[in-house]
Amino acid sequence: MAINIRQVDANNNADLLNLIEKLDQYLFERYPADEVFVIDFTDSSSISDTIFMIAYDDERPVGCGAIRPIESNVIELKRFYVEPEYRKQGIAGKILNQLEEKGRDLNYSILRLEAGEQQPEAIHFYKKHGYYEIERYGEYVNCESSLCFEKQLGNVPSA
Repeated sequence: MAINIRQVDANNNADLLNLIEKLDQYLFERYPADEVFVIDFTDSSSISDTIFMIAYDDERPVGCGAIRPIESNVIELKRFYVEPEYRKQGIAGKILNQLEEKGRDLNYSILRLEAGEQQPEAIHFYKKHGYYEIERYGEYVNCESSLCFEKQLGNVPSA
């Protein structure tokens, strides 16, 4: 298995849309619709500043993730997913590392994320990778099933 992570253009990317559709289906099976925070790919302004990456096993797309800025020094992890048969093989860690590295390259100092309380495997994964729980923020403030986390990326914002 030769996994490589590629930054991709979100516009009309069938691999990305297919993976995100699977993620959304997974989330809609666990949460009410108003607690699933999707991305509208038909609204180019909502994804214009989002960086998407896909993990490929040779040429098969097996996972994805994205980062988007939410404050001057803060990015948010979005649409993070690995195909069930590829889990527990280090692929999620590789995607996360690439996204964190991209955030550092762009001089962001904090990466935040939201995970649902009904996803203990995801919560464990994030904690294992150095994320700590914070107060709910942004669109998640009033969502009781949301747990929010962040990690310092090591960059100090310039004054």
